[in-house]
Amino acid sequence: MKIAIVADSNSGITQDEAKELGVSVLPMPFMIDGTVYYEGIDLSHEEFYKKMEEGADITTSQPSPKDVLECWDSLLEEYDQVVYIPMSSGLSGSCQTALMLAEDYDGRVQVVNNQRISVTQRQSALDAKDLAAKGYCAEEIKDILEATRFDSIIYITVDTLKYLKKGGRITPAAAALGTLLKIKPVLTIEGEKLDAFSKARTMKQARQTMLTALAHDLEERLGDKDAGHTYLQIAHTCNEEAAEELAETVKELYPLAPVFAAPLSLSIGCHIGPGALAVACTKKLKELE
Repeated sequence: MKIAIVADSNSGITQDEAKELGVSVLPMPFMIDGTVYYEGIDLSHEEFYKKMEEGADITTSQPSPKDVLECWDSLLEEYDQVVYIPMSSGLSGSCQTALMLAEDYDGRVQVVNNQRISVTQRQSALDAKDLAAKGYCAEEIKDILEATRFDSIIYITVDTLKYLKKGGRITPAAAALGTLLKIKPVLTIEGEKLDAFSKARTMKQARQTMLTALAHDLEERLGDKDAGHTYLQIAHTCNEEAAEELAETVKELYPLAPVFAAPLSLSIGCHIGPGALAVACTKKLKELE
């Protein structure tokens, strides 16, 4: 049975990378000053953050049902089944829309709601591809990915409170006080939501907070203190040099673990702005070890 694996561009997988990996990527639309752009098609990360810093009016959207259906229908001309992995249902309505659309496909399209985004969503797409290669059907792949939805977590620290305030995630008063005190909040994405986790006074402190939280999760939650059975991921928004430094630190701390680094998806970047830094962990699937 031939199974197609599809993620949306929130996974961070570029169109060129998708071809190399043997997966498909549905581009996410963004409305910028009244014009619709598609991530990775006519909107690069550099262009996005340039427009953001220029004060452009930017809103996120979900792929239109038409675009989703055209993607699936095209793949089903060549493949027997489709596994579609959209961004977390808690961060967008696109997952719920896809679940409704899939009802008309008699099981040939399976929509995975495993509440991942960015580098962790990317890993889910790679896991799905490997599961398909091992002979699992689309429904089995969906069940495995959803059963392990909480085996992953992301910690993010932001360089500015401006965009959290703009998006209504913190009050203007809290943003003003935080800016005055030079507070660097540490946020977490675990399952459905982007939540506050901790506060630091410098990026160096915030980075250490994230590494301490990562160590705690590996030992207490994933039962994998040395990360020998866990993927470790670094992500950033226009902060590549700091991300590379953090990746080197993580490699030194956990030499047994594969470490991957990439930009955060624009859907997250829209809410936190440039200069952010993130660390994530995703437990390896037992079916693939």
